[in-house]
Amino acid sequence: MKFAGRILAFCSWAAIVVYVGGCAAYGGGGNPGGGAAPAAPTGVVAAAANTQVNLTWNASSGATSYYVKRSTTSGAEAQIATPSTNSYTDSAVTNGTKYFYVVSAYNTYGQSGNSSEVSATPALPVPAAPTGLTATAGNAQVMLAWTASAGATSYNVKRSTTNGSGYQTVSSPTTPSFTDKPLTNGTTYYYVVTAVNASGESGASAQASATPAAAPQPPAAPTGLTATAGNAQVSLTWTASAGATSYHVKRSITNGSGYTQIAAPTVANFLDTTVTNGTAYFYVVSALNVAGESVNSSQATATPANIAADVTITVGPTKTKPISPYIYGTNFYSGNTSPQPNFTLDRDGGNRWTAYNWINNGSNAGSDYFYENDNYLCNGSCTASIPAEAVRTFIAADHTAGLASLVTFQMQGYVSIDTATVQVPMPFPNLTYFRPVVSKKSSASNVPFTLAPPPATTDKNVYMDEFAWALDQKFSGLDIFGSNPAHPTFISLDNEPDLWSSTHQEIQGATNPSSANFITKTIALSKALKDLKTPYPTQFSNVVIFGPVNYGFNGIYSWQGDTTLNPTPNGADWFADKYLAGIKAASTTYGAPLVDVYDFHWYSEATDGTTRVTSMTGSSLTDAQVQAIVQSPRSLWDTTFKEDSWISNNVLGGPIYILGRLQAKIAAENPGMKISITEYENGGFNHIAGTIAQADNLGIFGSEGLFAANFWPPNGTYSYTLAGFRAYRDFDGAGSNFGDTSLQSASSDVASVVVYASTDSTAPGRVVFVAINRSNAQKVTAIDGQTLSGTAHLYQMTAATSQGQSPVQPVSIGTMAVSGSTLTITLPAYSVTTIDIR
Repeated sequence: MKFAGRILAFCSWAAIVVYVGGCAAYGGGGNPGGGAAPAAPTGVVAAAANTQVNLTWNASSGATSYYVKRSTTSGAEAQIATPSTNSYTDSAVTNGTKYFYVVSAYNTYGQSGNSSEVSATPALPVPAAPTGLTATAGNAQVMLAWTASAGATSYNVKRSTTNGSGYQTVSSPTTPSFTDKPLTNGTTYYYVVTAVNASGESGASAQASATPAAAPQPPAAPTGLTATAGNAQVSLTWTASAGATSYHVKRSITNGSGYTQIAAPTVANFLDTTVTNGTAYFYVVSALNVAGESVNSSQATATPANIAADVTITVGPTKTKPISPYIYGTNFYSGNTSPQPNFTLDRDGGNRWTAYNWINNGSNAGSDYFYENDNYLCNGSCTASIPAEAVRTFIAADHTAGLASLVTFQMQGYVSIDTATVQVPMPFPNLTYFRPVVSKKSSASNVPFTLAPPPATTDKNVYMDEFAWALDQKFSGLDIFGSNPAHPTFISLDNEPDLWSSTHQEIQGATNPSSANFITKTIALSKALKDLKTPYPTQFSNVVIFGPVNYGFNGIYSWQGDTTLNPTPNGADWFADKYLAGIKAASTTYGAPLVDVYDFHWYSEATDGTTRVTSMTGSSLTDAQVQAIVQSPRSLWDTTFKEDSWISNNVLGGPIYILGRLQAKIAAENPGMKISITEYENGGFNHIAGTIAQADNLGIFGSEGLFAANFWPPNGTYSYTLAGFRAYRDFDGAGSNFGDTSLQSASSDVASVVVYASTDSTAPGRVVFVAINRSNAQKVTAIDGQTLSGTAHLYQMTAATSQGQSPVQPVSIGTMAVSGSTLTITLPAYSVTTIDIR
C-alpha cells in the first residue's frame, strides 16, 4: 500500500507531464484531459424476417461494443445483447409481435446515450409462386397439380377462357392440387395458381391449359364390309370407323357363328390368302381403340375360285435390261418435303443456274424474278467469297445423303458479274452486269488453273474447265468425275436453252440462238470438259455430260420454231435429229463421245379437254381429271395411246410415244447415247391419281432403260406423288427396294392395268412386281410367265389407305404363298400394289 501511495504521489507531482496519459487511463471517464465515451449510434434499422429481426446501425467512433435493448412497449427497452459489431440478429422473437429497439455504444470511458427508437414485427415471408402447374383434361373436368410453395398455407386457383388474361379465382385449396368441375366439354380453360399465407399472396404461376372432353368410347362397328373372291384369296374392304386405330378381321366357315380372328390390320382393307378355292368363308370385322373393341360388323361372305382374270400380264423373263439406279431422282433434295423417299440422284438445276458465276457464286433469276443479279444461291447457306461454294455445298450434302449429283455448267455465254443485288435494267441484252464465259481456259489465258481466280479487273473471263477442275480439287481423292466414285457427279450443259430468249433476255435478248449455234456451243464446252482427262487421267476418266436439256416437246421437235428446221411428225428432221447428228460427227472427229446423255424435260401437256394435268393439284378431282392424270405417262412409250393435248391433236396428229421416237433417232444417228428426263410432272400431287402416275413413270423409266430422271417438286404439297417413289423405294419401311433388272411385261388391257417386273441381282430368286390399276373398278389380274417360289409380301396404296397418312406410303396387306409361273391377284380400283416375292 505504501508503494501504491508513492506511485500515486509520484503521478501527482513528480511526473505529471511524462505520465499524464497513463494516469488518465485509470479514471472513470469524462476526464477533460483524457478519453470519452462514444456517441450514440445513428442510422439504426430494424428489418423483420421470419422469427427474427435483423438490426444494423452506423458504427460509433471509439466504440468497443454496443448494448442492444428491446421491449414490446415503446420506451421501456431493456438490454438483450452486447455485440462488438454494428449489427445484430434477434432470433428470440415471435412472429406477429411488434418489438421496439434502441442501441447504445460503449467503451472503457463509458456508455453513450440510446439511439433513436426503431421497431419491427417479424413474420413469415410471402410464399414464392407455385411451379410445375399441370392441367389434365377429363370428362367435364380438369385436374390441376403443382409443386407446393414453401410457407404457403393455401392457394388461389384462377381460371379464364381467354389465353393469358381474365383469370378469376375459382377455389382456394390448402393442398397443391385441385379438380375443377363441372366444365363444358370442348371449351379450352386457362389456369394460373398463386400461393397464400398470413403475409400475403405470391405472384401467379406459369399458365397451363386443358380442354375437357368426354371419355373415349370404343369405335362404332365397321360398316360396308364387302368380301370379293379371287383365286385362292378373298379381298375385304370396309368403311373406316371414326376413332379406330386398328381392326380385328374374323373368319368362319359356318354362317353366322364360329368366327376366329385372323388379322389385325390398321387400315380398312385386308387380303386373305389363307383360303381354299371352293370353300365359302364368312367374315366380320370389329374396330378397336384405347377404349376397347366395337361389336362385330355385319357379315360378308365369299367363295374363292380359280375365276377368269380381267387382265393378263405376260412377263418375258429372258427379255431383260438393267435398271439404272439414277431414275429415282429429284431436283433440290434438301428442299423436298420431308421425309424424302429414298432418292438416288439430286439435280442442281433450273433457270437460276444459267447465269451462275462460280468464281463469286453470283447468279441471275432471269424471268423468274425481275432478271435480278444477287447472292441467292449462297445466301445464308454458304460463303459467297469462296469460289464454287454454292455447288460444293450442294455436292457435299448429296454425299451425306448418299446421292449422286447432277450439276449445271454455264453455256449461254454470260454470267453475273458479282453478288450485288440489282434488277438488270432494259434494254436487253444488257451485258454491263455480266462476265463472259469461256469453255477452255488455255484458249484465252496462259495462267494455270487456280482455286482463287482473279477479279474481273484482272481477267473478266469465267472458265468452265477451270470450274470442273476446282470442284474436283474441293473433293480431292474422291474422283467425283472419275470411273468409280461412291457418289458420282454428272454435268448438265446449262438449262432449257430453247427458252433463253424468254427466260434470260437479260443476256440473250429476244432472239434464241440458232440450233446450229447451240450445237457449236455444245461441242466447244463438251470438248473442254472431256479434255481434262488428258492432264488428269484419274480424276476425269469418266466425265458424263447431259445435253441439250430441252424444255419440252417443242424444243425437241423444232427448237422452239427455229426457221432453219422444218420438222414433220414422222420425219428425221426434228431438232433432235440435227443435234444427234451434229454431236455424232464431232464425237467421231474427237475420238470419244462428247455428249453422253440426251436430256429433256417433260411437263405433261395432257388435259381432260380443258385443264392441263399439271394444274390438277387438289385433293378432289373429277373422273375425267383422274383419268387424264393416270393415263398421261403412256405418252412416254405407248404407240397406241393418244392423249388430249396440243401435241397430239395439232402437231403429231396421233400418239406421242416420245421415248420410242428418241430411241429410234438415237439408234439411227448416235448409237449408245443414253436418255434422261431431268424435270417432269404429271399433276395429281394431292390425290391417289398422282401416286399412280408417279409409280407408272418410274416403272416406265426402268423398263425403257432411262439413265436418269429427276422429279421437279411443285409449289405446295405433293405427298401423293412422293408416295409413287415409295412403291419402289423402301416400300416395307425396312429398306426393301424394287429389283435392279427389268423384265419385259405386256398387259392385255394397258388402259386398266400395268405391271412392272424386276429381279434382284443381289438376291437370286427374288422377284418384285409393281402392279398398277388405273381403272375405277377392281381387276382380277393374272401375272404369267415368270417362275415364282416362296412368299409374296404385299404392300398397297389406295385412296382409302392413304386417307390421313403423313407421309402417304404403302401399307402391308398380308402375304400369300406362290409357286409355278402364275400369280393371280385382285387389284382394287385406283391402286398401286408392290409384290415382293422372296
